[in-house]
Amino acid sequence: MTEEELKKLEKDVKKNKRLASEKAMELHDLIEDRLPDAYGELMGIAQATFEACQAWDEANKKFLAASGA
Repeated sequence: MTEEELKKLEKDVKKNKRLASEKAMELHDLIEDRLPDAYGELMGIAQATFEACQAWDEANKKFLAASGA
């Protein structure tokens, strides 16, 4: 794998980590500030957070496999 391809994979990991962190903050804000009134939003935000973390995990595994780490 070329250095450029590795950098792209690393960039994908960082992007997915940022997105997962943003979803986690959204979930945290819901739990800390808006529950129990906004309980109807809980499942949607939790699912989006799970999916964002899953995307990060997949990207990270690809990067680690490609980099030999």
